[in-house]
Amino acid sequence: MKIAIYGGSFNPPHLGHVEAARTVASALAPDRLLIVPASVPPHKELADGSPTAQQRLELCRLAFADIPGAEISEMELRREGKSYSYDTVRLLREENPDAQLILVVGTDMLLSFEKWYQFRYLLENCTLAVLARGEDDLDELRAAAAYLRTTYDADVTVLPHEPIAISSETIRERLETRGGEDYLSDAVYAEIIRHRYYGARPSLPWLREKVLEHLDEHRVAHVAGCESEAVKLAMHWGEDPELAAEAGILHDITKSLSYDEQLQLCEKYGIINNNSELEAPKLLHAKTGAAMARELFGVSDTVYEAIRWHTTGKPDMSLFEKILYLADYIEPTRDFEGIDELRELAFSDLDGAMVLGLGMTIDEIRRSGREPYVDTLDAYAWYKEKEK
Repeated sequence: MKIAIYGGSFNPPHLGHVEAARTVASALAPDRLLIVPASVPPHKELADGSPTAQQRLELCRLAFADIPGAEISEMELRREGKSYSYDTVRLLREENPDAQLILVVGTDMLLSFEKWYQFRYLLENCTLAVLARGEDDLDELRAAAAYLRTTYDADVTVLPHEPIAISSETIRERLETRGGEDYLSDAVYAEIIRHRYYGARPSLPWLREKVLEHLDEHRVAHVAGCESEAVKLAMHWGEDPELAAEAGILHDITKSLSYDEQLQLCEKYGIINNNSELEAPKLLHAKTGAAMARELFGVSDTVYEAIRWHTTGKPDMSLFEKILYLADYIEPTRDFEGIDELRELAFSDLDGAMVLGLGMTIDEIRRSGREPYVDTLDAYAWYKEKEK
């Protein structure tokens, strides 16, 4: 039996790691390819804000899911202290005394291999499979391999490999600035955004693409308009425009669902509704949308609350909440009597715009023969009083 061991911190597991595993699977055809996330890497500290070992394990399951024969191993995560390859190899040798063990290492690791803990044991019990960084490193790599063969009678195999030039550190930095998605599988990136690992903030193009799956065709233009207007208002009033874009993209994520589907989401998220909300399905999507945005995309409390109140409004809304409420109201596809005045007010007197917008909503609802929702009435009364 041939067992290949590919270990690392995988923090996060990126496309470079995946391609390396694919090279190993293709070139060596091992019976088992063990992906072994390290609990505490011996050669470096995990970055601040890193996911837990178990969370990195789940990211690895997502990242390497399409590699033939790949198994995600918990053996190093179960051990306390630093994760030495020696302990992993020793355990595998005890369990598989007749197997060929292949330890996968990178160029840098081979060049410093004599510094590894119990490196002689590793050379005696493993074939080293070395992933070259590129053509420029081959001469240095071959010289290091020849040295280990001559000095320690080591078995070293150099694997032709075209690496993806990116590091986990660089990806972590890009995740904080709404980047990095190009170097991660979609499943891994989605999981990182969902939990906001590494302080990640979603790429806005990626977020737009994901939300499209939840929208009816006729609602796409409205959502794009709301995003655009929210960004303009945020820049005008001193809020974060990227966060406003995030809220605008997500605000109607459940609007296209049927009444029964809305109720199912309410049950799923533990949302309690009163009779007025149950009789007005349009009101439900703000609550379910905020909950789904948090579940799927890990939105902050600021975005969650803005989505939650973007339909009815409420007394004493935050600046960010007012921005989304009005962006939804005045976005470019809207056309009704009084819209021009409302648009002008939104950029000159935000609270005055809230009074006008809420008043328009109340009048429209009453003209349709219904009674406005209590939060809308309370919000209107609150802003009218503040206006005095």
